[in-house]
Amino acid sequence: MSVLRRGTNLPRMGDFNQSVILEAIRRSGEGLSRIELVDATGLSAQTVTNITRRLLGDGLIEEAGRTIKGPGKPRTTLRLIPRSRLSIGVHLDPAVTTVVLLDLSGAVIARSVRRTPATDPMHVIHSMADAIEALLSRAGVDRQTIAGVGVAAPGPLDADRGTVIDPPKLHEWHRVPLRDALADATGLRVALEKDTTAAAFAEVWTGDVPPDASLLFVYLGTGVGAALVLDGEVIRGRSRNVGEVGHIIVDTDGPQCGCGRRGCVEVVCTPQAIVEQAERAGVLELGRSGDDAESVDGRLTALCRLAESGDSGALAVLARAAEHLSVLISALTNMLDVDRVVLGGPFWGRLAPVYLRELPDLLDRQSATREVRALPVAGSVVGDDVGAIGAGCVILADVLSPRASSLLLEGGAS
Repeated sequence: MSVLRRGTNLPRMGDFNQSVILEAIRRSGEGLSRIELVDATGLSAQTVTNITRRLLGDGLIEEAGRTIKGPGKPRTTLRLIPRSRLSIGVHLDPAVTTVVLLDLSGAVIARSVRRTPATDPMHVIHSMADAIEALLSRAGVDRQTIAGVGVAAPGPLDADRGTVIDPPKLHEWHRVPLRDALADATGLRVALEKDTTAAAFAEVWTGDVPPDASLLFVYLGTGVGAALVLDGEVIRGRSRNVGEVGHIIVDTDGPQCGCGRRGCVEVVCTPQAIVEQAERAGVLELGRSGDDAESVDGRLTALCRLAESGDSGALAVLARAAEHLSVLISALTNMLDVDRVVLGGPFWGRLAPVYLRELPDLLDRQSATREVRALPVAGSVVGDDVGAIGAGCVILADVLSPRASSLLLEGGAS
C-alpha cells in the first residue's frame, strides 16, 4: 500500500497542509471523504474541514456525491476538478520542440511538435512562445487557469539566472536567459528545469510510482542523462544540475572524447555514438548524412528498423550499446541503492525492444545487492513526450505537492 505524506497540525503550516490534502485527493483517483482525509494525512478533523472548505471555494475540488462505507452517515466524496488549473510543458530538444497542455491531474489536453529552428536562440524562444499561443487558442481554454509554463532544457543550467549554458547540439546557446525571455514573450510565469529532472517528475506524477519510492531514471535523448527520485522526491542537486553523466567512462577501449579521455558516455551511449558504431560496423552506410540532430534521429530510426526486421548486425550494435549503458546504470544503482530503474526519453521507444531484453540480466550480473533483492527495470509509462509532460508537472507540483521548498527557477508573472 502506498504511503501518503502526513500533514502537521502546527500553526503557520496552512499552505503545506493544503498541498498534502490536494495530493491525497489527486492520488486517490476517485476522491476521498473528509474522514478518509483525516486518516490519510494525519491532520485533525477541524484542519481538514477548514482546508477543504477553502479548496471548494477556490474551485480546486468539488463534492462528488455521497457513499456509504460501514456504519454511520453517508460520506461526501471530494475529488479534484482537473480543469480548474492547467499548466504548459515545453521540451527544448535540438531536433524538435514539444509543447503540451496538462490539466491538474497531469493528463494531456493538447500537444504540438515542431522542428527546433536552426537559428539564433531568441528566434527559437519566440517560436516557443508562438507554439504556446497556438496551442492555447486551439484548446480554447481560459488563460486565467494557466498556472505557468515549465520548460525542460538540456543542461547545464544556471539556477539563479534561469539561463541555459552551452548545451550539446544547441549551438550559440551560451548563457541564454531562456526563463526570463520566454516569460516576457508569453506574459506567463515560467519555470526552467533540466530535461532529465523533468522526465523524472513526469514518471512520479503520471506513473504508478508509490509516494515513498526511490528510482533511477535514465534519460535517452540527444544526450544521455540520469535523474534520481528518493522517498518520492525528485532530487535536483545543489546547483539544480544533478545527473550530468556524460563523462563517466563505460568503455576503456572506446573512442576519444572531447574531454581527453576514452570511452565516456557521451561518445559511446548517445544516439550519435550508436549510429557511428553502426557505420563503422558496416550496418549503416558511411557518409549518408551529417551529425546534426535531425540526421542522427533518422539514422537511429533506420538502425532500429533493421534490428526489428532481424538484421544480425543491427542487433549486435544495439546489444553492445545496451552493454555499455549497463556499465553506467550499475555504477549509479550500486552507489544509490534505489528500488528500480526506469528508462525513457525521445529515443527510448525505438531502443526499448533490445534494451529491455538485454539490460535486466546485465544489471543483475553487475549488481552489488543481487543476493539481497532484484532490481526491476522498466520503460517509462509516459512516452516520447516525457520531457514536456514532466516540465508541465513541475508547475503542477508547485500547486499540488507538499514540497518543503518552492520552485527556485521561476521567472515572469506571478
